[in-house]
Amino acid sequence: MAAMTERLSPDLCVVGGGAAGLSVAAAAAGFGVPVVLVERGRMGGECLNAGCVPSKALIAAARHARAVDEAHRFGVQAGPAMVDMAALRAHVRATIAGIAPTDSAARFTALGVRVIAGTARFTGPDSLAVDDATEITARRVVIATGSSPRLPPVAGLADVPFLTTETVFDLDVLPRHLLVIGAGPVGLELGQAFRRLGSGVTLVEAGEPLAGEDPEAAASVLAALRREGVDIRPHAGIARAFRAGGAVALTLDTGETLTGSHLLVAAGRVPSLAGLDLDRAGIAHGPDGIRVDAALRTTNPRVYAIGDAIPGARSTHGASHQAALVIRNALFRLPVRFDPDAVPRVVFTDPELARIGPTEAALRARGESFRVLRWPLADNDRARAERDIPGHVKLVTTRRGRILGASIVGAHAGEMITTWGLAVRNRLSVRDLAEQVVAYPTRGEIGKRAAMTFYSRTLTNPMVRRMVGWLRRLG
Repeated sequence: MAAMTERLSPDLCVVGGGAAGLSVAAAAAGFGVPVVLVERGRMGGECLNAGCVPSKALIAAARHARAVDEAHRFGVQAGPAMVDMAALRAHVRATIAGIAPTDSAARFTALGVRVIAGTARFTGPDSLAVDDATEITARRVVIATGSSPRLPPVAGLADVPFLTTETVFDLDVLPRHLLVIGAGPVGLELGQAFRRLGSGVTLVEAGEPLAGEDPEAAASVLAALRREGVDIRPHAGIARAFRAGGAVALTLDTGETLTGSHLLVAAGRVPSLAGLDLDRAGIAHGPDGIRVDAALRTTNPRVYAIGDAIPGARSTHGASHQAALVIRNALFRLPVRFDPDAVPRVVFTDPELARIGPTEAALRARGESFRVLRWPLADNDRARAERDIPGHVKLVTTRRGRILGASIVGAHAGEMITTWGLAVRNRLSVRDLAEQVVAYPTRGEIGKRAAMTFYSRTLTNPMVRRMVGWLRRLG
């Protein structure tokens, strides 16, 4: 083993330079705390380089292709759309390059963070080594190592060419027919995007697509994708994968064989914990990630873990929220509690699906009393003007009207869910939303209309009607 050449003793060591780790490092450095950040791959992590950013760039291109094909509905003659994959790939790479300086080592160095490129491993409860060249002893450590694509145990998969959510954006040819293993949010998003660009698309899901989301909302999204020609196969096990001439094929448990020009594995992600030597630091962990308490502390009180490194729903905004909680607890000793229900979830299909708080099914499973309020986009004037009416807003409230959660299906649902996140976090009632003045014509009106339905029973109450009649007679 090579001798250590450098010893560092920062207040905070962050392992991982993705969205979660960068948020912690930037905030701590801003408060003047000595910070060391260790990243073994590309700064910005999966979100910037192979996730949120490139996927949304691809989805944007697909949306424009769809708009060209649908322009005739508005009296505009155009199309059919022609896709230049080389130019599309350049668009995706330019989008990444435009954001990369914000996440770069140079920027964080300028902020006062010591950035080390290398692989970190624990050597004790508060010490780490980086490639046997640097020894770090820190008062606090934050593990934010992210995740990598999960490869399902499909016989023959290793013997066929396949894409993952990290390599699909490097395609320079448009797939003739794309087979997708996995119909979760990412599989559905990419499947719809490639269908709009002109590929045939078949998604194979072992369980229920969008499991965990409100079933009514999920059904609306799946119906929209099927109308566009995406073939979705739920509850379909895969017996094996194999080459079929110049193509790739999947044999299902039913005996049916699906053939495509390309195969994309979008079966979720697994925490990237290999090589960390967590046991040396007394950190409990399992296949789904590092075990943490409500304050995001591991079983080693000096070490926190956030983002994709821990169990639960994975999102950049959720990781950034966790980073803020860690800063409050680690630096200022303030009590914090991470609440997964306070983090919005968005599926960036068209229509989008966005949710905050528990679903109707989750509340029923808890045995809680609640009310369900809803309003369809078909009754929204802006949606009508844009001929984009599939979807709805669905609220769950207490019997007294406090807002517990919301599910939105429709265009810009991810933008609209912000209002409901504020409502859930601040324990607002439907009255607060019903009395809000909303610009007309906007899709934001649909939320207000849904909130107002809470009072529909009051409006039909005979006693209330008699009171109104009596007040009218008073002149």
